[in-house]
Amino acid sequence: MAETTRKRRGRDDEDALFDRELDHLPPDARWREWMNRVEATIFAASEPVGRETLARIVGKSCSIDLLIDDIREELRGRPYDLVSVAGGWKHLTRAPYADAIRAAVGGSQKAVDLTQSEVLVLMCIAYFQPITRAELSSFFGKEISRDFIGHLRGAKLIASGPRSPTPGAPYTYVTTKDFLLEFGLDTLRDLPDFEALEDAGLLSKEKLLAGDIPAGLAGAMGDEEAELVGDQLS
Repeated sequence: MAETTRKRRGRDDEDALFDRELDHLPPDARWREWMNRVEATIFAASEPVGRETLARIVGKSCSIDLLIDDIREELRGRPYDLVSVAGGWKHLTRAPYADAIRAAVGGSQKAVDLTQSEVLVLMCIAYFQPITRAELSSFFGKEISRDFIGHLRGAKLIASGPRSPTPGAPYTYVTTKDFLLEFGLDTLRDLPDFEALEDAGLLSKEKLLAGDIPAGLAGAMGDEEAELVGDQLS
């Protein structure tokens, strides 16, 4: 307890010494310095940087959204951008340069290599979370094994959610922040529109909600259709 208090006081002392407001600078120079601080912090971070973190390095009256807009405007034409992902901002290279990066460093730029089956299960969890393994098995018309779920958990794309109110109170599964980061999503609201998937004939919301999945969802999809769904999420 005493150690926690000392750390908190140390942090407060650092904040007191750090000049966030920059009142001694003229407005244009102040704004430029705030932009530089924000860009430097995001550039140095290995994970997306959230609004709360950025608020600690700029003035109280500063609009972080406007700062980000100005930084992105300056990056226009550059091979990278500031992207809103997983609840924060991160420097990401632009898609047209993916081939050049692969040619230079080799391999895939994605941290996780997923099979089409894993993408389909992950998509189902994303849209219908919290969801149990038994419910996933029902959707796909075949057993979704513990090992299969364990691989997605090991990749940190899903985690245990609240226990289901069904008999036996099994664990449910939900997607994680790493899932958002892997697929370049800011929030789950950025998932591909369900209606678009229905229009493409890949999913039927009514059948899913009713549990009416003739021959199983996976069995009803060919490899080409599964790849289309994967492309929607990648």
